[in-house]
Amino acid sequence: MQLTTTNRGFAPTTLTEAMTFSDLLANSSMVPKAYQGKPQDILVCVQWGMEMGLAPMQALQNIAVINGKPSVYGDAAMALVQASPICEDVEEYFENEGTPNPVAVCVAKRKNRKPVTARFSVENAKRAGLWGKQGPWSAYPKRMMQMRARGFALRDAFPDVLKGMITVEEAQDYPEEAKPRPVARPANPLDLVARPEPSATPVATSDPVIIEAALADTVEPEPAEVMAETPQPLNDSVQPIGFALLVPGKENPFSVHLNLAEWQDAYEDLADKTARAGKRPARERMTALKELRIANEETIQQVDSVKRIRHTAAYAKRINALGAAQ
Repeated sequence: MQLTTTNRGFAPTTLTEAMTFSDLLANSSMVPKAYQGKPQDILVCVQWGMEMGLAPMQALQNIAVINGKPSVYGDAAMALVQASPICEDVEEYFENEGTPNPVAVCVAKRKNRKPVTARFSVENAKRAGLWGKQGPWSAYPKRMMQMRARGFALRDAFPDVLKGMITVEEAQDYPEEAKPRPVARPANPLDLVARPEPSATPVATSDPVIIEAALADTVEPEPAEVMAETPQPLNDSVQPIGFALLVPGKENPFSVHLNLAEWQDAYEDLADKTARAGKRPARERMTALKELRIANEETIQQVDSVKRIRHTAAYAKRINALGAAQ
């Protein structure tokens, strides 16, 4: 691997270099614990940093995922804004100090624009349920008020510089996203797969057991069995609603998902099952992975750029592993 050396340190210039670079960092104790052993997270973090103007190591130190939200530390946000040529000045101070309701104020001045002023008071903190909250709000309330006012002002005045990211200090105050309840599985997972009626919409599924059964290639069924097990084609007047997960050689979509997030999970599960189908030669599995990606390329292009990089990295890693196994 050859890395380009600049005054900002080493920087990968190709996806292969970035993947190798991420693997090296993931095995290092010098990166934050949240990134240790997670090369894919490091790759996405470095990409975020490049888009925002942070060198790779700066990105790892200043970008974090808090409660499911990518965010940047308040001091790094200030540094990015002040380094931008469109920033004229950023001013911070407190009003009403010595009273029961002091107010943190941040004035962000962008060139050729009216200043953006944000305020965050003790009353605002109480209304949001933050005042007296265990943690930084109890230990450093003044600092946390300053970070809230700063985050609001900088995001409103310089959204292009921060790429829409919120501050870590703000993200920590949001509740964790609700986790889906586990769904009970039947004794026979294939019971979930039913032949759709001509006017029915295909049922979405990402169950890996069902996926594996659908891709099973250990027994070649007789034509009569194929006709009995394969869902009948949909009428031309009935179109799947959502994002279809396509399998090469199949006329009907394997599953349909209501949003891209569910589709991505199902796609990665399917790709992983394809790569791990040990009864097939490595060369055939590589071909199957390529055909799967080509069949779903239209939907992949609808995924945002950062998540698309993760899919590409996972695809390349599977192909490289199968190539080494030959």
